[in-house]
Amino acid sequence: MSTPKLSAPDLTQRPPRSPRTRLGGYVLLPRMLDKGRATLAGTNGEYHYNCPLDQHVIKFIGFDPKKLLAELKKGKSDTEILAWLQANAKHPRTPWEIQQWSDYHDRRGPDSDAETLAYFANYVSKLSTTREDITTWADVLDLDDYVTFGGKA
Repeated sequence: MSTPKLSAPDLTQRPPRSPRTRLGGYVLLPRMLDKGRATLAGTNGEYHYNCPLDQHVIKFIGFDPKKLLAELKKGKSDTEILAWLQANAKHPRTPWEIQQWSDYHDRRGPDSDAETLAYFANYVSKLSTTREDITTWADVLDLDDYVTFGGKA
């Protein structure tokens, strides 16, 4: 039985999945897969596969992003990619480790150094001058995606 080819998301028309969306318990992973599929299709727009955000997933699981891209090119589903990652992980993780890591990234805000805080504040201010509830990286990425595709902050 051959694997059906999945259509890649067109990230010039809509954003990738939220950084909060989980696959196998991992946050950030579905977003990375969307960006990888779109990159292969040439529809990634302003989104970048293997960016610093993706590096958190890559380092935690322990895999080669070029090899993951090759698996995505085969048209594998999210479920098949998750199985491939679990079989090829340099750092196999237990469910509780995945849960803790994902919960941390859901709540992760900017580091407390002045440069990072200033970068974060500037990023938020470009999207909204009134949103005091934007305190985490996931918050700002979700807001950025929303505003980029026509939403009002």
